Order: sequence, then structure tokens, then C-alpha cells
Amino acid sequence: MRALPYVRYLVFGLLVMLIAAHPVTSSAQVAVGITVGFAPPDLPVYEQPICPGDDYIWTPGFWAWDDDEGDYYWVPGTWVLAPEPGYLWTPPYWAWGGSGFVFYEGYWSYQVVGFYGGIDYGYGYFGNGYDGGRWEGDRFFYNRAVNNVNVTVIHNVYEQPVNNRNERRVSYNGGNGGIDARPSPREEAAAHSRRLPLAAPQRQHIQEARSNPQLRASANRGKPPIAATPTPTAFSGRGVVPAREGGAVHGGPRNAGAGNARNNAPPENNRRAVHPNDLPPLQRPAPPNTGNSKQEQKYEKQQQKMYAQQEKDRQKLQQQQDKEHQRLAKQNADDARRQQVEQRHQQQTEQLHQRHAQQQQRMEQRQPRSAPPPQPRPKH
Repeated sequence: MRALPYVRYLVFGLLVMLIAAHPVTSSAQVAVGITVGFAPPDLPVYEQPICPGDDYIWTPGFWAWDDDEGDYYWVPGTWVLAPEPGYLWTPPYWAWGGSGFVFYEGYWSYQVVGFYGGIDYGYGYFGNGYDGGRWEGDRFFYNRAVNNVNVTVIHNVYEQPVNNRNERRVSYNGGNGGIDARPSPREEAAAHSRRLPLAAPQRQHIQEARSNPQLRASANRGKPPIAATPTPTAFSGRGVVPAREGGAVHGGPRNAGAGNARNNAPPENNRRAVHPNDLPPLQRPAPPNTGNSKQEQKYEKQQQKMYAQQEKDRQKLQQQQDKEHQRLAKQNADDARRQQVEQRHQQQTEQLHQRHAQQQQRMEQRQPRSAPPPQPRPKH
């Protein structure tokens, strides 16, 4: 039997797909309910295909998770026609959530780019904001300094060099070795701006990538043969670009091998939890050491309160599920009924675990940081 890595896959992320094709307001980037126990591979290095036409926005490639295969797979970067004038793309990203890596889906927002974990995807997405272009009225202007644009075809261009010296290709925020970044006020504002979910061609593009065995990390070792495409789902033919250099792979039973980087999560059972008692113990990070005792004490109290409440949540759900087991026993329920109840219990447990992981991530983002060392006074 194939052993799955430690994965929690929830259904509430499907709500994103049900959002109508109209601007919406939301308080945060949407976590789609996927938590994986080991980090995604680093980002591969690849060339950007030439822009196919006016008003196409570059959407960088990223590692996604296939729960059926128990493996990461590469979604190639591609040019996507903006759903409406004025909308910019906020890329998806992975972030450490306290007990695993949580996936946050990308979205379109009006005239502003939201937080994408501080990940340097390149080609205008250098960790925050977007330097690849801007909207002027209903026309998109491309920055030639960071985009592959044919000026004989596209005339809405300008050139503004970007000084980006970040050579890290880490693909996740937080945790062991991840990017240390928090949302800026402007990125926070994007969470409250008018937003649109993924366009239909983007959904199809992701599904096409998922169905391609060559794009799985276990097969390509972090170096996908299709790293970028000129348009969504154009996985063959002219303009398709392979990775020039692969990214390090970070453990996992299906893609472990020589040259792997560290495993960023504690070892856990590979089976999916059905009841709260099956979940791993809550991981409590070491207290911060910033030199500001007042801030540290305040943060520790908030942390203790959160973990105490999470323990209560687990106990409450476990007691509720135990009562249902007792009712099934009294009713002499058949196997079909028992299986139906266990499936519901598994869904409840996974939802609880995901909610707690998000709470832990938000708590980590509020963690006080060390003050910078005092600068020496200049000698006269």
C-alpha cells in the first residue's frame, strides 16, 4: 500500500471556486485547506516566454500539491489575459503553519498586489508588489527591464531597471529556512480591495499540470521539463520553456533521495487523522528572545491562551465524536453507516487542524522581533 505523507486536505477551499465573477471583498488571502508535512522544493530557474499580446499578465510558476499522488508538482509560469482592466495578479505561496506547510491560493485584485509570502518568483515578482508593469486606464504597460516583450507587437512599454540581488530560491514563508516576511500596509490593503478568483484558463492550466507525470517533483527532481508556457495549457510546441536549473527537493517519502535538503517538519504518521486524538501534539515554538521582556511576556501569554483554547477545541470535538460512536454501537449500525460517520469525523478533524494551523501562523506573524544592534558613533 502506498503511504501518504502527512497531509490534511479540506473542502472549504472549494468556496473560492464558487465565488461569482464579480469583485469581492475579503479579509485575507485564502488558504485552500492543504497542509503538507514537508517543504515544497525550491524554485527552478527558467526563462520567461515572450508575451503573446496586449493585456496579458505574467503569472509565475509554483509548486502545488497532489494529494492523490502524495507529491508536489510544478505548475508552469504562463501569460494570462487579465480578467478585467485594472486587475493585477497576486501569486500563491506556501507558509509554515506550526505543524505543516499551508498553501495560500493566488487571486486577482484591483490595482494592487497582495502578500505572497515574500517569495522571489522573478520577472517582476521580487518578494513584494509587482515591478513588471502597470495599468494606465484600460491599457497595461509592460516594464521591458523585467519582461520578455516584443516591442514590434506590443507598444505599451517602458523601461525601469529593478535592483534585485536576492539569489534565494526558497519557495515558502516561515519555518526552518523559509522567507522571513510579513505583509506591508499596502499588501494588507490588497486583502480588502476588490478581488477576483482564478480565471477559468488558470484552473485548466493547473489541472493540466497535475495530470502530467513529468511535472511531479519525484520525477523531475525539482527541475521540471516544462517550466513555463506562452499561454495557459500550451504544454507543447513553440514557446514552451524547460527549467535551466532545478531547485532543491526537501524530503518526503515519495521524493526523498540523494541531494535532498533538510526535512522541515517533525516526523509524523503518514496516515490522515480521523479523530482529534489521532492528530500530532501541538508544536509549541521556543519563546522569542528579543531583549524586550515586556513584549516577550505579552506574546507568550497570547501564545499560551491560543494553545489552551486549541487543546479545548480538540477535547470538545473528540468528546462529540465519542458520543456518536456510542450511539452507533447502541443502534447496531451497519458498516456503511459507520463508514459514513467516520468520513464526516475525518472531515471535521481536518477542518479543526487547518483552522488551528492558520491561527498558529497568524500568531507567528505577530511574534516580536529583535531590535537592530545600535550603530557605532562615527569617530571625529
